[in-house]
Amino acid sequence: MSNLNGKVAIVTGASKGVGAGVAKNLAASGASVVVNYTSAKADADKVVAEITSKGGKALAVQADVSKAADVARLFTEAKATFGQIDILVNNAGVYAFAPLEALTEDDFHRHFNINVLGTLLTTREAAKYFGPAGGSVINISSGASIGRMPNTVVYAASKSAMDAVTRVLSVELAPKKIRVNTVAPGATATEGLTAMGAVGTDYERVLVATIPFGRLGRPDDIAKAVHFLASDDSAWVTGEYITASGGQRL
Repeated sequence: MSNLNGKVAIVTGASKGVGAGVAKNLAASGASVVVNYTSAKADADKVVAEITSKGGKALAVQADVSKAADVARLFTEAKATFGQIDILVNNAGVYAFAPLEALTEDDFHRHFNINVLGTLLTTREAAKYFGPAGGSVINISSGASIGRMPNTVVYAASKSAMDAVTRVLSVELAPKKIRVNTVAPGATATEGLTAMGAVGTDYERVLVATIPFGRLGRPDDIAKAVHFLASDDSAWVTGEYITASGGQRL
């Protein structure tokens, strides 16, 4: 695993699930990590405590990524604490599954404000802070963005929009040596999946049956793909969509 000593990473939505796994992975490789959260302060503090207990450096910062003022504060605090920013992982996101007839305006705007606008606001801010050597932006999308699963239309549309952000900004920000890539997880065992009541049910068994490797993904499975894109091993990689799903195609 590549050494990230001297690098500083901001991971949004890092209080639990995939974000927490990514934060711990990057810290274990030497990066200083800003653990962003919206409301789950206790969970974010636990992630920071786990990182620091192992000799790593981490800071929890509350910010709603869909609000420009919060995003500006997130980056200001990160720079004030660690002196620089090299990596941005846009993991903060929401999902709710429902049929088309249950669509509400609030549901639509919640998905797009956090999953899409949030990604744009944080990436815009990161571009101001990355140094002359550039930086790496990794957007956490979903296999649903290119899938056809019923009842996911709003979530899938927001993740497809995030994929478009990756493609366009990988070109637009290239002159600044900023790489922009996507990691798209498949079904992953997280607190969110548990909260949906899926773990240990027929739904989980159906999901696992669609995965050639025969199990749900784990946050660390996704974190390893993110680590590659955060490191210099991927210095010649931008605009890419990497599926981390154990072979699952939704």
